[in-house]
Amino acid sequence: MASVISDIRAQFPALNERVYGKKLVYFDNAATSQRLKAVTDLQSKLSVTANANIHRAVHSLSSKATEVYESAREAAAGFISAPGRENVVITSGTTSAINTVAHGFARAILKKGDKVLISEAEHHSNIVSWQLACDMSGAKISVIPVEESGELSLSRVESMLDCNVKILAVAHVSNVLGIENPIAEIISLAHSRNVPVLIDGAQGIVHKQVNVRALDCDFYAFSTHKLYGPTGVGILYGKKEWLDKLPPMLGGGDMVETVTFSKTTFAPVPLKFEAGTPNFLSAAAMTPALEFAAEIRKNKEVIAHESALMEKMEFCLGQIPGLHLAGACSDSRIPLYSFSIDGIHPEDAAQILDKMGVAVRSGLMCAEPIVKKYSEKGLTRVSLLPYNTEEEIDIFADALSKTIKMLS
Repeated sequence: MASVISDIRAQFPALNERVYGKKLVYFDNAATSQRLKAVTDLQSKLSVTANANIHRAVHSLSSKATEVYESAREAAAGFISAPGRENVVITSGTTSAINTVAHGFARAILKKGDKVLISEAEHHSNIVSWQLACDMSGAKISVIPVEESGELSLSRVESMLDCNVKILAVAHVSNVLGIENPIAEIISLAHSRNVPVLIDGAQGIVHKQVNVRALDCDFYAFSTHKLYGPTGVGILYGKKEWLDKLPPMLGGGDMVETVTFSKTTFAPVPLKFEAGTPNFLSAAAMTPALEFAAEIRKNKEVIAHESALMEKMEFCLGQIPGLHLAGACSDSRIPLYSFSIDGIHPEDAAQILDKMGVAVRSGLMCAEPIVKKYSEKGLTRVSLLPYNTEEEIDIFADALSKTIKMLS
């Protein structure tokens, strides 16, 4: 197993960096993963060999840029088992993807008296975007409470799916609690009431195999910068009937069929939602990241390694007096842990850990409602990927113990 993990780590040059003279221990992967060398190499290469606008010109450089961009769309479709390329909209990230759907619903679906159903544990991207949609349409947000364990109760979901709910938007995995929601069951419940479902997959796609056809979700959104890939790129999967129905959020070049001063007709999906010049080189460079993620997911040694990391992290956190974990440890958790420590401000802890070479997240984590359910001051979060090691957990645990002594 050690050789497999060493081979994986060798593909991420950033893991060899030092911080304040200390070996970097990067435990902020839920915010942004480190970037695969194959990704940065391809970005650099394409910047020279294919730096031309896509879908427009007929010269060879533009044709090459278009080809690698559309190949990335095909790779993304395959990665989530989408029916086809027309179901895959390339966006600037999960936030943009969710806003695209929310804006479309605000203009074409929602009206006064309607409800948008979300959970208490949502990222701001899945809260604020729907608040804006409701402000535009006169609809209201309805919030599913999270149990003390951090789990979503299916009975609560079912009880809140009344005839006024026009869409249910929920995270695959909470970015604070690290707990996988029972999205297959939630989708089935919602569809039994004719309610479409959007899944925020920013965290779930990293650790879980996603088959959008098997899930039968109406929309699934994720970013590539959490998945070993480039920043500024994301994916919105949508059922074609929904993508055809919703109006675009942005207008401009490349998303049109015909334009006159009296009327514009739009290009077929997915281009209808891709106005202007996209981040085409980074989008093209997501292909090796998706290929890498798909490959290591099938590796039994990597799966066993991730389980060992979780077992060790949970043991270490459980040994610290006054540490309170947000959400229960269970089989539905990914290697993501948010916690508070009695008498310790999370920002203070994070700053001292940084001086010891350990990168963690602290504060409200763009999910203020659920964080404040557990701590008004915010939380500290550690999040791991297969390139992390048990040795790094030992370094973190020692650094955290020293931090607590310093701040107590």
